[in-house]
Amino acid sequence: MNRNKLLYSGAIILAVTLIAALLVALVLFSIGASPLATYKTILTGPLSDLFGVTEVLVRSVPLMLVALGIAISFRSGILNIGAEGQIQMGVIASTAMALAMPHAPKAILLPATLMAGALAGALWGGVAGWLKAKLQVNEILSTVMLNYIAAQVYTFLLRGPMLDPNELETGSGTPQSMRLPELAFLDTIIPGTRIHMGFIVALVAALLVWMLLWKTTLGYRMRTAGAGAKAARYAGVPVERYLIVAMLMAGGFAGLAGAVEVSGVHHRAIEGISSGYGFAGIVVALFGMLHPGGIIPSSIFFGILLIGADMTQRSASVPANMVLVLQGVIILSIVSAQSFLRNPYAQERFFRWFARFSPSASKPGKGVQS
Repeated sequence: MNRNKLLYSGAIILAVTLIAALLVALVLFSIGASPLATYKTILTGPLSDLFGVTEVLVRSVPLMLVALGIAISFRSGILNIGAEGQIQMGVIASTAMALAMPHAPKAILLPATLMAGALAGALWGGVAGWLKAKLQVNEILSTVMLNYIAAQVYTFLLRGPMLDPNELETGSGTPQSMRLPELAFLDTIIPGTRIHMGFIVALVAALLVWMLLWKTTLGYRMRTAGAGAKAARYAGVPVERYLIVAMLMAGGFAGLAGAVEVSGVHHRAIEGISSGYGFAGIVVALFGMLHPGGIIPSSIFFGILLIGADMTQRSASVPANMVLVLQGVIILSIVSAQSFLRNPYAQERFFRWFARFSPSASKPGKGVQS
């Protein structure tokens, strides 16, 4: 690989990381918090004991699943902003499936519960894909609107048809469904913690997505459609078909994330179960460069941020919403870094600047092979 290009990429990534850290530090300083203490709590606090580590992994599971679906859709040329609604549809469908077959054996009930969530999310995502492919409806608009519809449907069902009868008897009226039968629970990996088999499911899903996108004809055509729709059509690739397929897959992964949250963590449908994973998953996917190999560590990193944000709220009096500031800064950093990395003029100027301080450096554009 060209040594100069590696140096340039490393310099850009380091620069935007430092700028992002500085921007967040300024925000923290403005609210009277210590940036160093906050960073220390966020980055090391969740990893200080086994419970914290497992909680990070629990948070990473839905982020990883959603991000994998986002990677499929983004690489196929359609922007899925509707994972939040797709998660909620997955929660409703998986809960309904589990409650409808309370006495079924686990070998049937658990897979059926997860598949129901994935199917519901796929159908919800497929609506936006069909609107884009057939009617040229902007997918950002349609997915955001579908999020609102899903939220209203979710709230109606939890406060009406799916409300736990015990809540009516006690008069609390807490909007939540009945508890799922234990045979629909995902097994825990480490006794005494909440880390469940959904983490293994997410890792297997990452492997499958990598194989799909980079080792199959279907994946190649989807990436081709995303790289250039006009050129893909000219080459005979049915772009519209792959837009729908991509959204079905993206919605399916988001719906599966909802099903895993129900079966592995909460064991019933509750309000706020998505916890913003649908939007955070977009950041995770971008931070992971839309590749399963990057999404796995990216989701764990964001799991650390989420747990660390809760810790800073308790120990350093920093609002937990600061994690949203971090996410926003990270998005800006990623976009900025990519714009510089893809700009040949910026690369040329960097090479010339570097050559002034390194007489032995190779000429611009003709770096020494490593």
